[in-house]
Amino acid sequence: MKKRDLLKKAVEHIDIKAIDAVPMIEAMKKMSFSARDLANAADIYDRMLKEKKCAVILTLAGSTSAAGCMQVYVDLVKNNMVDAIVATGASIVDMDFFEALGFQHYQGTPFVDDKLLRSLYIDRIYDTFISEDDLQHCDRTIKKIADALEPRPYSSREFIAEMGKYLTRHAKKKNSLVQAAYENNVPIFCPAFSDSSAGFGLVLHQVEHPDSHVSIDSVADFRELTQIKISAGASGLLMIGGGVPKNFAQDTVVCAEILGHDVPMHKYAIQITVADVRDGACSSSTLKEANSWGKVDSSCEQMVYAEATTVLPLLASYAYHKGSWKTRRKWELARLFDAKRKTPVAKKKK
Repeated sequence: MKKRDLLKKAVEHIDIKAIDAVPMIEAMKKMSFSARDLANAADIYDRMLKEKKCAVILTLAGSTSAAGCMQVYVDLVKNNMVDAIVATGASIVDMDFFEALGFQHYQGTPFVDDKLLRSLYIDRIYDTFISEDDLQHCDRTIKKIADALEPRPYSSREFIAEMGKYLTRHAKKKNSLVQAAYENNVPIFCPAFSDSSAGFGLVLHQVEHPDSHVSIDSVADFRELTQIKISAGASGLLMIGGGVPKNFAQDTVVCAEILGHDVPMHKYAIQITVADVRDGACSSSTLKEANSWGKVDSSCEQMVYAEATTVLPLLASYAYHKGSWKTRRKWELARLFDAKRKTPVAKKKK
């Protein structure tokens, strides 16, 4: 078996614009179990979009982008349904930026000899295949971007914006999340940015430039995202998976409080997850538990226990076809960090 025999059926990303899920979700409102949970979550998301002064923060963990949801996230950005994004590095770099460079993810199978895959330089994400040769091209592209920048610490938001700028000139696939976010002034944060293809590229960059190089400042990420929460006031969370992106976005309320700002808890919150609560975790706590930390207002939250690729397209399609985004304020939160407008998050006097 040759590599081309396994990498021949590309993953196709679902288009929520072409599928109207409103009747399905409306019907689910009359059901029970996870169907009604999903319908309630869809209604909460629509309420976020209807509220005139509510910024929406999307958090991404897991491999939904590789599995066919990449276009969902692009459409949320392009249609003013998301105002800031917090994600794993893999979601942004190994999946989205990777495809923008002209590469693809392929339908595969978990029932395969992984030693064979290794010998062919094919990486497996459950039932999805990806070429390691292509990924290493992505690594080197990140290095190329870093080599061209002023050597100093950057927040991941700053560096991802540079990736978006690079794609405006060099993208093979124009419809990427990184480029759409850059063009629509939607900031993207990756708190663990180096845990991705970007990490390999930045290591290469630093090895070649040991005395003067680009680095990623994760504290700046936290400060900047907290600045967004302070500036926005009311906010809603749409969380796909859990982990670092979820906790990072929630912690901005506590960080703002420590800085002396009186900001409200996240008013709305949805989490789609398969994590269990029986071990005391649920990937950084249930939303009701987050209320005890002062992060999430439990009066308007919904946990949806489901694998995200099965329910996210329905939720996003419902919100898109309901059309509340058409009259929303366009936050353009990346403009908070324009050089001429940038202000520090200073502590208020009490």
